[in-house]
Amino acid sequence: MARVHAHRRGQSHSTRPVTKRPPSWCTYRPEEVESQIIKLAKEGNPPDKIGMILRDQYGIPLTRSITNKKITQILSQAGLAPKIPEDLAALLKRSSQLARHLEKNRGDHKNVHSLYLLESRIHRLVEYYKRRGKLPADWKYKPIVGSFM
Repeated sequence: MARVHAHRRGQSHSTRPVTKRPPSWCTYRPEEVESQIIKLAKEGNPPDKIGMILRDQYGIPLTRSITNKKITQILSQAGLAPKIPEDLAALLKRSSQLARHLEKNRGDHKNVHSLYLLESRIHRLVEYYKRRGKLPADWKYKPIVGSFM
């Protein structure tokens, strides 16, 4: 798939397993995996980091093949789901870091343009999540880019 604001293709990535069943060498039961996910979330880990921890430390390749639920579904049933979806939260964090950089470096016009592109990505995601009902309809993002132009 192509990038949003560039004329290049995406990065290479690993392929998902063909079968939806858990692998034969994975001996975890669904209840064990769910309790481990809840424990990791209570420690303060976001859903993407929980998946990496389960993969690297416990040898659980995909939680969906074992539990038939995604990590965010398990967290929302336990009441531990993040308020803002994690991809939007990552973009918001990047925009605040970039704004902090631009306050110190006023002449960095390339990154003013990067912030503009980043904010357009944020606006698109906000509209998408409002339509899907994952964000409240009155949720607003105040753009930062106007103060640097």
